[in-house]
Amino acid sequence: MNEKLMDIMKLARIELVIIPIFIFFKYIRPGVLKSKAPEFFKITLLSLPNFFEAIIGVLTLTGIILLINDRLKKHQTKPKILYIIAVALAAACVILQELNIINIRTNTTFDSNDIIFSILGLILGYWIIQYIKPQFPSTKMNTQ
Repeated sequence: MNEKLMDIMKLARIELVIIPIFIFFKYIRPGVLKSKAPEFFKITLLSLPNFFEAIIGVLTLTGIILLINDRLKKHQTKPKILYIIAVALAAACVILQELNIINIRTNTTFDSNDIIFSILGLILGYWIIQYIKPQFPSTKMNTQ
């Protein structure tokens, strides 16, 4: 495997675990709505896809931004700044979707719990990239 892509592959492997979980919670939504489960349980299960969607967004955008940054040989930005940009873009996308300002999904209804879970997902996504600190070999010397 290409040495340059090792860190991005770490992010992709995490996404490969999260995406099936995201799909599972999207799939069970109709059953949860019809059930007589406690309200807290319903809120949690219905909002979890937003949590996972935010994490996936942060990790995907981090990888894309790192790839773009690697192509900018003379004007590369420090990875820490790129992480913040990725989280900000993911936050804008996720929150604006929830507020129905942008409409990427169909059948969206405003739910403040979805926003809370999205914010928690953004925080966890940021924590993951801070823990892994993905970058390319060309920027590893420029991180300090």
